[in-house]
Amino acid sequence: MEKEVLEKYEKARKVSDEILPFAKSLVKEGASILEVAERIENKIKELGAKPAFPINISINEVAAHYTPDINDQTLIKSGDLVKVDIGVQVDGYIWDRAFSISIGQENQLIKASEKALEEAIKVVKPGIKVFEISEIIEDTVTSLGFNTIKNLSGHGLERFNQHAFPSIPNSKNTIKAEIKDQVIAIEVFVTDGSGYVKESSPTLIYKFKQNKPVRMYEARKILEMAKSEFDFLPFTKRWIKGIPPLKIDMALRQLLEVDSIVDFPVLREISGKKVAQSEETLIVE
Repeated sequence: MEKEVLEKYEKARKVSDEILPFAKSLVKEGASILEVAERIENKIKELGAKPAFPINISINEVAAHYTPDINDQTLIKSGDLVKVDIGVQVDGYIWDRAFSISIGQENQLIKASEKALEEAIKVVKPGIKVFEISEIIEDTVTSLGFNTIKNLSGHGLERFNQHAFPSIPNSKNTIKAEIKDQVIAIEVFVTDGSGYVKESSPTLIYKFKQNKPVRMYEARKILEMAKSEFDFLPFTKRWIKGIPPLKIDMALRQLLEVDSIVDFPVLREISGKKVAQSEETLIVE
């Protein structure tokens, strides 16, 4: 890896190192998830980096892709299992981490996700195959009496691409792709439910896909923001300034209709059971 690229990853990691304890201090009973997300995102910017995607704050059976909406009124409650997924980017080079906190009580799902992540990290080296990492993750989780989320995965990280090759599933598979000199995120999801997630409402996160002609001025403006302000990376409605919320919704629908953006619906565990998440980024070389 080139020295300049490594330095940018190192800066992203250092910012993430500061953000992690700051974020954990905010996750407590009675906290507004909108305030938590915005404080984390603003802190990333204060430290000289940018969010790689909107802060995900997914609670209980929601596994991923929930970020607070404009004027979101959700408060963290006692007993909630809260997952916070944070991406920091420096010039497009991304450091991706996630943690889980159970409010007011211990939760063994969190310990299982952290243990599986720890065991997977131990074996990662150039040449290891994807299926070998996945096997360790699932074996660790099932040995503790829980299930992995089988249709969620870790992933590679590339410049301006937070979900690059290879996909690293949480369940056993036959993927023989080798981890080479690259950056990857091991991302473990654990549940005591069925072990699968499904797309559900609401949809709060979007990403640029391609330029297409659109009628609405507001749609054209959002498309330009997706490129110039959001760096072709995922964004959310509350990041869009200067456009009324109703017009934002209409513009996003138009952009989806012409295939200019992609959306990321909220993912929920299909049996309604709680999910824990643990994630770490690794530079493999």
